[in-house]
Amino acid sequence: MKSNPMLKLAVFSCLFFTPAIAQAACTDPPEPGVDWRRCLFNGDSLNGVDLQESRLRDASFFRAELIESNLTGADAFRAKFVNAVMTGVRFESAKLSEADFTKADLSNASFVGSDMRRAKLNRSNLRGADLTNARLQGADLTRADLSGATWTSGTKICAEGSIGRCN
Repeated sequence: MKSNPMLKLAVFSCLFFTPAIAQAACTDPPEPGVDWRRCLFNGDSLNGVDLQESRLRDASFFRAELIESNLTGADAFRAKFVNAVMTGVRFESAKLSEADFTKADLSNASFVGSDMRRAKLNRSNLRGADLTNARLQGADLTRADLSGATWTSGTKICAEGSIGRCN
C-alpha cells in the first residue's frame, strides 16, 4: 500500500493545530464556581474564601484551613478534608457524599440540606454544627463529637457528650 502524503499532513494538522479545550487550573484564585477538581491544597490557608457552587470533586485539603469559608452548593464528592480546620464553614446544599472529614474541626459549621451520604466524619469535631435536613445515610460518625449540634430534624439539639451519635 502506497503512503498518502496528504493524509499524513491532515492527521498531523489535526493533532497539533486543533485548539485546546480550556479548563480551569488548580492555580486559579478562589472564587464562586471555580473548578478545582482533583487539585491539592494540603496545608493551605483558605480562610474566609467564597467557593459557592465550586467543583471540588476528588480535591485534597489535608490539614488546610478554611475557617469561615463559604462552600454553599459546592460539589465536593470524594474530597479529602482530613485534619482540616473548618470552623464556621457554610456547606449548605453541598454535595459531600463520600467526602473524608476524618479528624476535621467542623465546629459551628452549617450543613443545612447537604448530601453527606457515606461521608467519613470519624473523630471529627461537629460541636454546634447545624445538620438540619442533611442526608447522612451510611455516614461514618465513629467517635465524632456532636455536642450541641442541631440534628437532621432541625429540632433536636444533641446533648453534651454526644459522641458518635446524637443523644
